[in-house]
Formats: sequence, C-alpha cells, structure tokens
Amino acid sequence: MNLIGDIAAIRIPLPQPGDVTPEELYPDAREQAEQARKDEASALEAQCDDLEEDPLLLALGNARAARDAADREIRLLLAYGREFHGDRPYKLDPLAKASGLTPSGLRTAYGSSEIDNVARALGRNPDSSRARPPATPDRS
Repeated sequence: MNLIGDIAAIRIPLPQPGDVTPEELYPDAREQAEQARKDEASALEAQCDDLEEDPLLLALGNARAARDAADREIRLLLAYGREFHGDRPYKLDPLAKASGLTPSGLRTAYGSSEIDNVARALGRNPDSSRARPPATPDRS
C-alpha cells in the first residue's frame, strides 16, 4: 500500500476508453493524467514532510478548503445574479437549479457581506432597489 499514491489516484482518476473524444487522443489524455498523479503525489509528499502531517488528513483538509472556497464563490455569484444584474435580476428557479439549492434556500444563501464583497470586486453598488437581505455572519 502506497498511501500518497493511493490518494493521488483518488484525486486524479485516469480517463477510461471512450471518455476522450476523439478517441485517438486517449493515449495522450491518459499520459497527462498519469503525470498529474505523479505531480500530485510529489506535492502531497512535500507538504506532508514540511508540515509533518498525515497525508490522508492533509488531503481531507485540502479538499475541505476547496469545498469552502467553492461555497463562498457560489454565494458571491448568487449575490451578483440577484443584486447586480440590472433591473431584471436572474430568476430564482434557474439560479437555484444551477447552484443546487432550492428557491427558498437561495433567498438566504447570501447576505449583506456577500453583497458588499461583490460591490467591492465590481467597484459599483447593487442595481437592485429591493431591500437587502438581513446580515448573516461572514462565512469566509
């Protein structure tokens, strides 16, 4: 058992025949994935050595951090779609479907802090004249 190699294999699956179009690119795609696995294993091993951390626990922490960052990005994009998209904000149903939320869940998925972060990123105020959602604790 090679713990770091196993983690790299889980994080970077190899393409299977039929996954790559056109088919003649399959060998190249597989070679690239194998190289990415080696690079991932080397990077994880270096992190483990530097931090003196268990590889699995470190990989889980990295995955959690990536998930948290994706959740933050989703909240910011929802705030943009509802508050910064002119007089006609995106409708709840398509945003909910794209984000994996329900329309009612979308209404509370972002708050004033996300609106403020989007305003800073864009350098402009929200377009919406609707009342801003109640402030929620910063989830960053």
